Amino acid sequence: MSSIDNTSPLAIRSILDKQRASLLERDPLSAAQRIELIDRAIGLLVDYQDDIVEAVCADFGQRSKDFSRVTEVLSPLMTLKQTKAQLSEWMKPESRPTERGEAWVQYQPLGVIGILSPWNFPVNLAFGGLAGALAAGNRVMIKPSEFTPQTSALMARMIASVFSESEVAVITGGPEVGQAFCAQPFDHLLFTGATSIGKHVMRAAAENLVPVTLELGGKSPTIISRSADFDAAVTKIITGKLHNAGQICLAPDYVFVPEESLQDFIAAAKKVVATFFPRLLDNPDYTSLINARHFQRLQGYLSQAQAAGVELIELNPANEDFSQQDHHKLVPTLLNNPSDDLLVMQDEIFGPLLPIKPYKTIAEVVAYINAHPRPLGLYYFGSDEAEEQLVLSRTTSGGVTLNDVIRHVGVESLPFGGVGPSGMGAYHGRDGFRTFSHAKAVLRAADGPDLMRPPYVEQVRQIVSSLITR
Repeated sequence: MSSIDNTSPLAIRSILDKQRASLLERDPLSAAQRIELIDRAIGLLVDYQDDIVEAVCADFGQRSKDFSRVTEVLSPLMTLKQTKAQLSEWMKPESRPTERGEAWVQYQPLGVIGILSPWNFPVNLAFGGLAGALAAGNRVMIKPSEFTPQTSALMARMIASVFSESEVAVITGGPEVGQAFCAQPFDHLLFTGATSIGKHVMRAAAENLVPVTLELGGKSPTIISRSADFDAAVTKIITGKLHNAGQICLAPDYVFVPEESLQDFIAAAKKVVATFFPRLLDNPDYTSLINARHFQRLQGYLSQAQAAGVELIELNPANEDFSQQDHHKLVPTLLNNPSDDLLVMQDEIFGPLLPIKPYKTIAEVVAYINAHPRPLGLYYFGSDEAEEQLVLSRTTSGGVTLNDVIRHVGVESLPFGGVGPSGMGAYHGRDGFRTFSHAKAVLRAADGPDLMRPPYVEQVRQIVSSLITR
């Protein structure tokens, strides 16, 4: 069985050893064999779609089933299908120019890939990593989050129903299992989660010199230019922020608004929420926070900001009372220009709170962004080409969406990853295939003089001297 709950490091290691032995005892998988594995994963998403939606909703307490079907079933399904369609092309050796014979890069499986997937999109991010790892011909071990126990258990059953433990295995359990998982000598480790946890993952991986891809999130800034279609921008920002109640690593974390448009932004935001979420508390499309700890963390941000005199603007169209509820829903709230010493401006929010930063010039916006850790995403709304290029060239972020939020993550042909504190490495599409492959350099040497082999006769000296030129 592929699921092991509260397992020991020794048991995890035995699965890794089984997978590595299975990989080494046979030829690398052909394109057809890899496609067959991907087809199994595709079948799981199709066959278990209703179970996936129900499990995720149960783990969150309240989450839109339609949103879950799109993000947890359709999105990874499309990733797997696109991977399947293109992997034969990705696998082809790449010729490289040389005057010394014939040179090429040959991609081969790294071996056993470890995937640590998070709770906010538990199936999406597990199967998204699985797509690239299988395309590259690897074996895979997945450790899903303990914050979504029903979904994690379901994934373990799903995977075990179509994959042998030597092909793909799911390891379930709490933080101690996660620590044991990170300490294994994988051939590559993919982690999606908080920056604070990413440091521990990288430290554990370093003990075995395991290369890592870290997708860590951060505080993704959003800029509304004076040249923007203002109402359209506010609609996209607010609806994007409220996807999954803000529990998205790429959610807009704070928004720059021209100072003269501050009140217009607040009015427009209220209108957007009233349009899409006329009621919130019992609305099945408005997601609950994952657990009490995250709910209390966000309440703490609000309490600290309120004590500091920050204006809090609740986006609560029906003026509902959230004090008595079965879940952990939080009223969407704007924070008017909170200072940088407040936690809401230091931590990744990961919830339906949105600080507003009024600005005079785009130069001060760029300076502010550059004075803070590099984010996973950045969003610019506007039609001023010179200003757009200024933002693109003078700021550094994992990725950018122009005139919308979050959507670049869904383009499989683009690399997805962070930079600096928001992560390292990239995956998705061809970039994922390469991340989980070893690019082996190969040279078929041509006959000719070897300038490094003695004796260094006068003819060799002359050849060397003729080559040393400006």
